[in-house]
Amino acid sequence: METTLETTYTAATPLELIAELRAALSAVMRVENHTIHEPPVGLIEFTGQLTCPSDQAFKHIYTSFIALGYTPMLTNRDGKEVVVAQHGIVEATKSDPRINAVLLVLTAISTWFVGVTLYAATTPLGARLLARTNDFGQLIGVILRNPPLWITGLPYALTLLAILGVHEMGHYVMAKRHKADVTLPYFIPMPIGLGTMGAVIRLKSPIKNRKQLFDIGVAGPLAGLAVAVPLLIIGLATSPVEFVGRSLPGGQEGNSILYLVLKLIIKGQILPGGGYDVVLNAMAFPAWFGLIVTMINLLPIGQLDGGHVIFSLFGREQWKIAVVAQVLLLVGGIYLALTTREFLNVWILWAILAQVFGLRHPPPLDDLTPLDRKRRFIGWATIVIFFLILTPLPFS
Repeated sequence: METTLETTYTAATPLELIAELRAALSAVMRVENHTIHEPPVGLIEFTGQLTCPSDQAFKHIYTSFIALGYTPMLTNRDGKEVVVAQHGIVEATKSDPRINAVLLVLTAISTWFVGVTLYAATTPLGARLLARTNDFGQLIGVILRNPPLWITGLPYALTLLAILGVHEMGHYVMAKRHKADVTLPYFIPMPIGLGTMGAVIRLKSPIKNRKQLFDIGVAGPLAGLAVAVPLLIIGLATSPVEFVGRSLPGGQEGNSILYLVLKLIIKGQILPGGGYDVVLNAMAFPAWFGLIVTMINLLPIGQLDGGHVIFSLFGREQWKIAVVAQVLLLVGGIYLALTTREFLNVWILWAILAQVFGLRHPPPLDDLTPLDRKRRFIGWATIVIFFLILTPLPFS
């Protein structure tokens, strides 16, 4: 989930505006002093004590300040409540849903194509035809000339798109419930690898409070898991257990606690073990990958879903947690590099991306009102889920 904001500025008369802002604040706050940081009145801080609960106070402050052409932020500093008034109002820009539709179609095609290349050889016709191909061009030609092979890519594409789509629609629906401006999901096609680099939505309005931040952030991974886990169970139940020796061709998928337990329940044995493992079919593999995507999204870093959840729970302590997480990513990445000779592995890559895009999650406008008990419970449950699906070695 990505936040993109654009600000529209309005004219301001310094003395009149300051008087009006203070008058609006006086209904919910005993104002002790104010400081102008960007003359004449670009950025003003009001310091004092709230006279009512912070959530009620912020609703009044937000409505009053927006009417005067200012965007407020409520926080705490040195035991004092601080209202920061930023000159200007965020206005959402229009987005073109045709772009979303085109990207969805392209991603459906790319994931279908990758699904065919991965699983066409599991059919007698595919095994016979693909055995004769020597390069990528020949592979495309064989696939296009043989429509019976096309259906082999559908379970893979539909499973992957369902998990990614429901994940992003979880964000979208919750944003709409909170009346936040948001785009439809943008799918990212990629005709190699897994067929897609995922999907993203864009928030076009600022996050008002931690409740809104939490609900929008946590809805995506929980919705995605609600689809991924049942599909993984069905996929595992229909995937064979075979003797694979030390590893499967192309690499062996990694275990998380949840994945290990599901294989134990469904197959009745700990896998991999004794040279045997599940050979994942066209539904099981993308469903397993859905767990990996969710795990990465729940990293407590920046504006990943995990960053949203952890900031909602712990506020600016998230900044320290993100630093610890990045150190652990580097340690894990170095370990994988030394043991697998893959020097640009998933953990090194995400450690770099975290540094590039930022470790710190920006605070919402109301950075004072904490989450309620129900949301704190769901937040802690989400942390538990992260450790259940954590896969230290995604591929071996």
